[in-house]
Amino acid sequence: MSTRTARRTKRPAPPTWRNWAGNATARPLRTSAPSTTEALAEVVRRAAEDGLTVKAAGTGHSFTPVAATEGVLIRPDRLTGIRRIDRGAGTVTVAAGTPLRQLNETLAAEGLSLTNMGDIMEQTVSGAVGTGTHGTGRDSGSLAAQIRALEMVLADGSVLRCSGGEAGENPEVFAAARVGLGALGVITEITFAVEPLFLLTAREEPMRLDAVLADFDHLVRGNEHFEFYWFPHTDRCVTKRNNRSDGPADPLPRLGGWLEDEFLSNGVFQAACSVGRAFPAAVPGIARIAGRALSARTYTDIPYKVFTSPRRVRFVEMEYALPRAAAVEALRELRAVVGRSGLRANFPVEVRVAPADDITLSTASGRDTAYIAVHVYRGTPHERYFTAAEQIMVAHGGRPHWGKLHSRDAGYLSEVYPRFTEFTALRDRLDPHRVFGNDHLRRVLGD
Repeated sequence: MSTRTARRTKRPAPPTWRNWAGNATARPLRTSAPSTTEALAEVVRRAAEDGLTVKAAGTGHSFTPVAATEGVLIRPDRLTGIRRIDRGAGTVTVAAGTPLRQLNETLAAEGLSLTNMGDIMEQTVSGAVGTGTHGTGRDSGSLAAQIRALEMVLADGSVLRCSGGEAGENPEVFAAARVGLGALGVITEITFAVEPLFLLTAREEPMRLDAVLADFDHLVRGNEHFEFYWFPHTDRCVTKRNNRSDGPADPLPRLGGWLEDEFLSNGVFQAACSVGRAFPAAVPGIARIAGRALSARTYTDIPYKVFTSPRRVRFVEMEYALPRAAAVEALRELRAVVGRSGLRANFPVEVRVAPADDITLSTASGRDTAYIAVHVYRGTPHERYFTAAEQIMVAHGGRPHWGKLHSRDAGYLSEVYPRFTEFTALRDRLDPHRVFGNDHLRRVLGD
């Protein structure tokens, strides 16, 4: 064979997978998009026979390489759709690759709703629950806490179903797999609890940081869903309180809502972040302007339209879950560090809460929780800022969000998760040969 012929028949390089933020990449040997549980099981069986690892990737909204693989990458594009709605049981069963947007829109059309949501809808349902995606809630927890049953393909290609309740099926797997990091198997379908569609009234208003911290416990106890955003280098916050309403619906006006959410929050903010990245000395001044830009407003709408908002500005993020009682002190320490260190933080710090749950590796497992999230605009150096913030969070027993940047390893995580060894023992049983392993899981779970 001539050199020219050999070049013509050379196998093309596998395509590169990138996450949403662009900070994690992988080059899998094979990519597959099965449309049924049976087809997915066959993909896993073949990969295991070939000695390849398997990872399922959603829309890449994790900032870590949790879904990276050099083996077989499973894409969710064809494993989508609502499979069953059981109004008597108050549940919906949905294929694992279904985007949260599709799930919420379909439920609303059926007069149903999830109880709580995070603030974006672009993830797949399995990707969102697998890394512990959460919103904010006094009494209602993460998406994973709303799961009633799930189905997954194990490392040997078998299909396992698990559920909660007194008559639960494989309850030890159910306790762990709701936040499973893709380490136990590939989820194929999820059954969520749902309830009749309701209305939420959102009240958004600026407050001073000192006032929010002084009244934090009251603000959390007095609202079903409370969160706030603090603009570093300032004393300005934007607070948001969401509570159930008897109505009538009073949505944001289309033009006004677009102006504030899309133009100010995304368009102007994008420009401000670009300036701050190029000229770090301008960040404090930009923060002061941004802190004054958004005004108070109140609106009433169906849940997913209140919980979520467009987020088109790309960033990288670190978030820690602290015991709720430690949140105020940690925020005061963070403000002090930003103030004296010369750090330039060009994104608001987000603070949310969640009640304790019973999921093995949930960030809220066994304790009422406050979440503190720090962000920087994509492409901006973040190491000094994130390291300084992380030192504060670790000192308060913080647990890093499984889908966001952090430097912790299995040694630390086994100390802050009382049930950590319960999870790793289950992993040893279900995936002894680490078909679903990768370098990131070796770091956070151990080998």
